[in-house]
Amino acid sequence: MLEATLANIRIVLVEPAGALNVGSIARVMKNMGLCQLVLVNPHCDYLGDEARQMAVHAQDVLEAAKVVRTLPEGLTQCQGAIATTARTRTLPAPLEHPRVALPWLVDIARQSEAALIFGPEDRGLNNAELNYAQRFLSIPSNPAYPSLNLAQATAICCYELYQLVESKDPSLPEGSDFTPATPATFEALEAYYQQLETLLLKVGYLYPHTADSRMKKFRRLFSRALPSTTEVAMLRGILSQVEWALQHSSKFLGED
Repeated sequence: MLEATLANIRIVLVEPAGALNVGSIARVMKNMGLCQLVLVNPHCDYLGDEARQMAVHAQDVLEAAKVVRTLPEGLTQCQGAIATTARTRTLPAPLEHPRVALPWLVDIARQSEAALIFGPEDRGLNNAELNYAQRFLSIPSNPAYPSLNLAQATAICCYELYQLVESKDPSLPEGSDFTPATPATFEALEAYYQQLETLLLKVGYLYPHTADSRMKKFRRLFSRALPSTTEVAMLRGILSQVEWALQHSSKFLGED
């Protein structure tokens, strides 16, 4: 169970610039039983000598790393994602301590794919990238020098994940046959958001110049709810029926 849960958690690095960091992250991932490394548009040679030197006996994690062009590609099939960030002002949801946010990710990983996202060394995750996560994590540190190196931040989170998975899950009593609903995948939610935005633009609830900010609020709403696959299908069915009704409005208005 421990190995299976950890295998479902992917570490996603967005535009990593340092090969030494990537190699160090591969090593700590293997230390903590994690094996899925995803690199979004890497700006370094993640298979070069520097990365391999830092990875030591975790070169298999480097070699198995999945390289993708965009963050949505890196989140394919994920049913939950946490973004790490130090941003506070522009974030539409509260920052959480690792020990508050990560148990949620582990619960998802017990039955499906989940992701922990880290931004580039020089800027962190931008607003558009943060938009793809359901929750936001910040590692508390000394206010006099709060900035953590990418590899260090990843190591802290990997350690916390391992400790959570290794410990017995207290959320379910022994002998319980309760099976939580399967959360909708990243792709299913994105398809729903696209359908919702299109419809709301069509009926005039959204306007092109404000659609982005308003849709972010809808994303936060559904991220808190963590809808299941069945629930997203139901919501999309409602939208489809509304679209059909708009196309056949004369029937409902009694027009010939």
